[in-house]
Amino acid sequence: LAAATLMSACAPLLVGGAVVGTSMVVTDRRTSGTQVEDQSIELKAKTRVREAVGERGHVNITSYNRTVLLTGEVAADVDKVAVEQAVAKIEGVRTVVNELAVMGSSSIASRSNDAVLTSKVKASYIDAKDVFANAIKVTTERGTVYLMGRVTEREANRASDIARGVAGVQKVVKVFEVITEAELADLQPKQAQK
Repeated sequence: LAAATLMSACAPLLVGGAVVGTSMVVTDRRTSGTQVEDQSIELKAKTRVREAVGERGHVNITSYNRTVLLTGEVAADVDKVAVEQAVAKIEGVRTVVNELAVMGSSSIASRSNDAVLTSKVKASYIDAKDVFANAIKVTTERGTVYLMGRVTEREANRASDIARGVAGVQKVVKVFEVITEAELADLQPKQAQK
């Protein structure tokens, strides 16, 4: 039984105390260490945000390759700044992209719609044979789709075009780390060897 579990292609990988599915590690363009670091940043940021604004906001934190995207709503400009400063102080964070809106918290219906839009965009990437779906992280807030990942300019433009074509998407914001085609080629053999 133990041997069968170890041989499974979907067996979880324990790295630094966090479980990461091996299929995601192989296809994600971040190193496994960076994936774990991003998870850690997100967990630490949730605590820092709670300390900074308490219940005065609805804040989503998405970390990709140590770039942190903040989406959601806060009650005042001072809260928006406080959240950004708190997250920026977390060890390992390279950049904070603050897309928080100063307004009342979004409704459950709005958040549900955003979850559906995220699923539709992801499904569109899978359907498109020329987009590497696992290289792109999708987050949606109030109908705005945020795209993160390590992609080439060509991939970034194609992913944005596909997302814009999904019914209900109001706006697409690219938060990509753009790499060259040569850098992408260098990543491919490393992924196949893992």
